[in-house]
Amino acid sequence: MSIIIKPIISEKANYLQDLRGAYSFLVNPKANKIQVRNAVEAMYGVKVADVRTMIYAPKVSAKQTKKGLQVGKTNKLKKAIVSLASGEVIDIFATN
Repeated sequence: MSIIIKPIISEKANYLQDLRGAYSFLVNPKANKIQVRNAVEAMYGVKVADVRTMIYAPKVSAKQTKKGLQVGKTNKLKKAIVSLASGEVIDIFATN
């Protein structure tokens, strides 16, 4: 099971990164905070101070057509905000 799917790069994520040293990641919805902490520490080689998670429910949309009601939905998402210990930095744009 891959824990970290990808880092989130947005204005709010960059603001948190500059202000608090917190980084945002999309993670597997089945992963818990301890697994996220261990995955970030192993992947980036940093010391994690705190992990906060939030789950986003799937969005459901429906429309009426000639063939009846067509229903679709998006996938469930889980985001993790990872705060690092003082002095630690992750270079998300580094190419390995």
